Amino acid sequence: MTLTPTRAVDVRVRRLTTTLYGYSFLEECVLLYPVYALLFSDAGLSVWQISSLFALWSVTAVVLEVPSGAWADAVSRRLLLVVGPLLTGAGFALWILVPSYAAFAAGFVLWGIGGALCSGALEALVYDELERGGASDRYARVLGRARAAGLVAVMAAMGLAGPVLAWGGHAAVGAASVLVCLLTSVTALRFPEHRVAQAEERRSWGVALRAGLGEARRDRSVRGALLLVPAVAAVWGALDEYTPLLVREAGVADVAVPWVLLVIWGGATAGSLLAGEGERFGTGGLALLLGGGGVALAVGAVAGTVAGLLLVAVAFGAFQAATVLAEARLQHRIESTGRATLTSVAGLGTEVVTLTVFAGYALIASGHGHGAAFAVSAVPYVLVAVGLAVVSRRGG
Repeated sequence: MTLTPTRAVDVRVRRLTTTLYGYSFLEECVLLYPVYALLFSDAGLSVWQISSLFALWSVTAVVLEVPSGAWADAVSRRLLLVVGPLLTGAGFALWILVPSYAAFAAGFVLWGIGGALCSGALEALVYDELERGGASDRYARVLGRARAAGLVAVMAAMGLAGPVLAWGGHAAVGAASVLVCLLTSVTALRFPEHRVAQAEERRSWGVALRAGLGEARRDRSVRGALLLVPAVAAVWGALDEYTPLLVREAGVADVAVPWVLLVIWGGATAGSLLAGEGERFGTGGLALLLGGGGVALAVGAVAGTVAGLLLVAVAFGAFQAATVLAEARLQHRIESTGRATLTSVAGLGTEVVTLTVFAGYALIASGHGHGAAFAVSAVPYVLVAVGLAVVSRRGG
């Protein structure tokens, strides 16, 4: 049977999206995520040593974020998506085979490198392939579903980690995590990649970096989209780390905390799935989403009750949808030649702002509690919403 051109395009797009959803699920379905702090503690590490490992991880990501994006614009993006999970899996294997501070540090460096290789490369590959198939207008919906698949995987890992840990200890959890990294790498081999040879001739890393940054300097709309991504993604991404403490402060017993967290992440998952619908409302709709999410976060956090936590779930859903829309906005504005570089620049901005939020949160929470810190963290979203509303009225 001969496929018509339209039918052939649909088949290619379907292969791309199903591969993306599988890759996104496997990438986040890592059983070590909920329990690796316990592994470090059981190995005899102090709180300061554990904190230093997290700092090393963050520094690795910050240092490599933009260079890895430029590399993705210079070589095969699919290759980086294959290699990245292998490095992460090697780091996890080190943790289990040689549980020591040095091995944990080396594992975090490998994880940081693996994550940096994939950051920017995945979004750029998906957008370019959708554009090639005449389906770039589906990007927000596709990305939202991919993020939802990742969030479902996180929740699945939360549910499975406890029983697997009880059955086989850290070795079993680690082995499962290494296996899922291998499966992620194999899945990446299914990604299609059609890059025009004359436009993408194996450029040097430096040329790719200059090309991407040059576009940001020339185009004001690209600069605005670059700034919007960290403004939307960083704050609530940092708050994620503190949600268990907020839940406990609301009077929830420790044994029930994971179940409440599942509700909050259920809100974020819903936001991912609905993100594609929000794109048609434009800048004004994005402003409303951020403003409403900010108000819901502040009210829910200050309430200090379980009912208030439902508002936090609503806020996380709004912020997740807004994050997908902001990332889609960036992809629509940049040229394909520097797509991975500029996506990584946005990722770098998110990492830097996230570190700033961590410092501010610690300052506020130490004196006024977690509810107050969450409420103050809602203020930037209201301010960004006001700015976007002004731009929308001016026709921007």
